[in-house]
Amino acid sequence: MVHRPIYLDCHATTPVDERVVEAMLPYFTERFGNPSSINHAYGWEAEAAVKQAREAIANSIKGTPEEIIFTSGATEANNLAIKGVAEAYYTQGRHIITLESEHRAVLDPCLYLQSLGFEITFLTVEKDGLLNLETLEKAIRPDTILVSVMAANNEIGVLQPLAEIGQICRKHEVLFHSDAAQAIAKIPLDVNAMNIDLMSLTAHKVYGPKGIGALYVRRRDPRVKLASQIQGGGQEKGLRSGTLYPPQIVGFAKAVELGLAEMESEGQRTGKLRDRLWEKLSQLDGIHLNGHRDRRLFGNLNISVEGVDGSALLLGLQNVTAVSSGSACTSTKNAPSHVLTALGRSETLAYASLRFGIGRFNTEAEIDRVAEATLTTIRALRQAQSTATTVSKKKSNRKQT
Repeated sequence: MVHRPIYLDCHATTPVDERVVEAMLPYFTERFGNPSSINHAYGWEAEAAVKQAREAIANSIKGTPEEIIFTSGATEANNLAIKGVAEAYYTQGRHIITLESEHRAVLDPCLYLQSLGFEITFLTVEKDGLLNLETLEKAIRPDTILVSVMAANNEIGVLQPLAEIGQICRKHEVLFHSDAAQAIAKIPLDVNAMNIDLMSLTAHKVYGPKGIGALYVRRRDPRVKLASQIQGGGQEKGLRSGTLYPPQIVGFAKAVELGLAEMESEGQRTGKLRDRLWEKLSQLDGIHLNGHRDRRLFGNLNISVEGVDGSALLLGLQNVTAVSSGSACTSTKNAPSHVLTALGRSETLAYASLRFGIGRFNTEAEIDRVAEATLTTIRALRQAQSTATTVSKKKSNRKQT
């Protein structure tokens, strides 16, 4: 029997929990109505399911159902938040602040706006991946309309100080957006306590289906204005037209519900597995932890390895474990991780990195097997590199003599 590689790439996506699938199934067949069809029972049934899901997702971040706008995922939510604010507030200012280490779904919309004449400040982060709050406050100007800082980094798992950032933004009357795709139902989120005005969410990072996400948009104190980016049928208060998909929405809510219920126990378990993996890998010299040691997602471990080729390292592990060297959204690009270079890692170390995303269904036995395989592969690659260097030196000496 051929065994599939051990899956340790839960920051790229997660398997859909069977309990989530069970909740979704009736809405594919028996309860298949369109939530906008309000003239018959099929539509009412679907509408009721969407309403209940909206309430559950809003409650998970301490918002209200009216503040949840369903989207196709966090990428669309980020685009709606950033471009929507830019278009709605451009008469008040055209300056936006974000971080160099943000996801491309934030950086690219900002670069797009820059091409239209907006001024974007890309703040550096400290070596541990955290934002310096003094640096942020100094960057805010009278024409700043938005600050966008992600809750949990998708590569290094670093948790930014959202409450402190929100306090600074509120003090200067600047809107605060946070991409919480990696954080939803994994860490406590409270949009009011944290003064967050817009928050992007997605289901597939928390054992829900792909293709569904949401944007939280504050309705009061302050009431956030947005320009819609998709026009059509007027769904979602006109901010995101398009027929809603009840199976995905119900699955999203169920995934969040399960994540909240099991947050503490799952965090402790995956944290122990993460620490177990790091303890084993750190036995070798030249292995560097990327990101803050403690302020990170429980299931995240990101390392850079000296003395190996990054592609060879991934290739050597592909039959044992499914891991990545960075964001799944940019893994096809032949470039070092922009997140790791933002931390000050050299291009060589940024290339030779591994991102382990430990999840709900991983076991100690799997962690031990992956650790052993990783150590064996690193040793073999270093030995091969050492041998190649020795042979090259001998050839060079012969030519000189």
